[in-house]
Amino acid sequence: MDRLQKVIAQAGLASRRKAEEMIANGRVSVNGEIVREMGYKVKRGDYIEVDGKSIEKENKVYFLMNKPKKTMCTSKDEFNRQTVVDMIDCKERIFTVGRLDYDTSGLLLLTNDGAFANEMIHPRYHLPKVYNLTINGILTKEDMIKIKEGIVLDDGYKTLPAKFKITEKDPKKKQCSFDLTIYEGKNRQIKRMMAALGYEVRRLHRKELAFLKCSDLRQGEYRKLKPFEVVQLRSLANKGVLKNK
Repeated sequence: MDRLQKVIAQAGLASRRKAEEMIANGRVSVNGEIVREMGYKVKRGDYIEVDGKSIEKENKVYFLMNKPKKTMCTSKDEFNRQTVVDMIDCKERIFTVGRLDYDTSGLLLLTNDGAFANEMIHPRYHLPKVYNLTINGILTKEDMIKIKEGIVLDDGYKTLPAKFKITEKDPKKKQCSFDLTIYEGKNRQIKRMMAALGYEVRRLHRKELAFLKCSDLRQGEYRKLKPFEVVQLRSLANKGVLKNK
């Protein structure tokens, strides 16, 4: 049995919080009777109506996008900037799995499956994410050691050990590019890591998430995840097999 507000949210009608407001306002009935009780549990086969219309459980969908720069990871933007949700032709009410900054490109997952999204971004799962970035300087040996051992961010948090591989050095422009693999997803983590070392990130692109890549997609293109990919991602997350690699 599931809570009534969860079933309404899964049907794509509203967020769970909005669903609770609907219930409190007497807009929801189960088997013909108005239900105002928070936490009310419904059984399979129960007939649920919102504002007199029956609801159907929403199909779960999963997308992989190569996010272009200058797009927002929200469903709506107060400044009318383009959002990644608007770029996907989908009738379901989808949202991004985590976020990439406005000026960051690369691999992004979108879904309407809240449980899946939580498994992908929850700190305890530690799925690896590979970014390629360009900074305004050349990494020193001391910086490299700090990256490998973990960097203390501006809030005092020390990141997990990360991996990196230099992909380009340009002494004339005083910049370098490298692949950086992290195992967590703190807010603006890579930019904050580099700031702690005294660098500014000039370009940031996420190349990989676990075994997924987006190199076969042009920026702005997307595809549906294959069922086995969804299963494998969930398996990796829940087993934690990648946590300590």
